[in-house]
Amino acid sequence: MSLKPVILKSRIKQTASMIFLHGLGDTGHGWAGLLNTIRPDHLKIICPTAPVIPITLNLGFRMPAWFDIESLDNLEEETDIEGLKASAKIVYKHIDGEVRAGIPSNKIIIGGFSQGAALALYCSMHYEKPLAGCIALSTFFPETRLPDPTTLHNKEIPYFQAHGESDNILPLSYGINTSKKLKQFLPNHEFKTYICQHECSDRELGDVKLFIEKIVGH
Repeated sequence: MSLKPVILKSRIKQTASMIFLHGLGDTGHGWAGLLNTIRPDHLKIICPTAPVIPITLNLGFRMPAWFDIESLDNLEEETDIEGLKASAKIVYKHIDGEVRAGIPSNKIIIGGFSQGAALALYCSMHYEKPLAGCIALSTFFPETRLPDPTTLHNKEIPYFQAHGESDNILPLSYGINTSKKLKQFLPNHEFKTYICQHECSDRELGDVKLFIEKIVGH
């Protein structure tokens, strides 16, 4: 069982939603406070916490994760695709819940950090209804797992991908390679780098704020 998601209700009448997915070993609380400082008043934010699973990389130690990681040396080959698909169902449930509550799917943003951003990319490209946009921070998507672009959804929506230039966990080259691949079939994909490590800098957070405002309004 995973913890209940952290929900930041809109401060005025809600017209848009964002689902934001944390990185390995974190919880929904890790990002809620930060996102609360940059969100427009009409935006509701949902920060789910991943299920607790054993992580092979960490000698089977159990922690919140959207999918297993076997090694940081060969990330391109080793994504736990079944875990990714199972976690995608959690995200789709949150999207569907917002739609049932009256928020159009094209007013819903999917975002994430690190492992959560890989899941955000996967969900955005596989969810069958139109979404508002995708935010993918400090992440990569394994080339071997990129599906056939002709089968994907939400190719026209805006994607914002960012990476720290001195990232010591997921080196910048991973982010650059992913952005090059995604740009081949995502015409509204933007990639920016920042002077920071495996984290979100103030300048980056400011750009995330602008991206959110651009796609769902102030």
